[in-house]
Amino acid sequence: MNSRMDPLTAEVVDLIGTVVARYYQEYDAAAAVHRLTGAQARVLALLSTGPMPMRQIAHRLKCEPSNVTGIVDRLEAQGLAERLADPADRRVKLGAATAAGRETAADLRDSLDFAREPLAGLSVVERTMLRDLLQRMLGPEED
Repeated sequence: MNSRMDPLTAEVVDLIGTVVARYYQEYDAAAAVHRLTGAQARVLALLSTGPMPMRQIAHRLKCEPSNVTGIVDRLEAQGLAERLADPADRRVKLGAATAAGRETAADLRDSLDFAREPLAGLSVVERTMLRDLLQRMLGPEED
């Protein structure tokens, strides 16, 4: 079996890597404006969608739960997040964005410009196709 990547696949992989690097570079810069690290901003973005168990945050970010605990501690100290007891299981702690946290997360999302113009140059059909292909590459989301 040949394990070498064909040239087109290698080019696509390189392009994905470049997009990811630019995304993280801009995300980290936008986070710094709000005195956040990139990791804190990513946790805040997740929490802005609604309360989430700490373990689920760790799973989504592919990191250890203890890392999430420290990040949420720092977000709490800035008034951007809080911990809540899960109404279904009071032993479980949920991370949740405060109103200030949701506003900050929205500001962060709105400040990410690197893909806005290139994506605006694509038709709705092309953006839909790109989204669907990326979702297909990622496979089903596990919770």
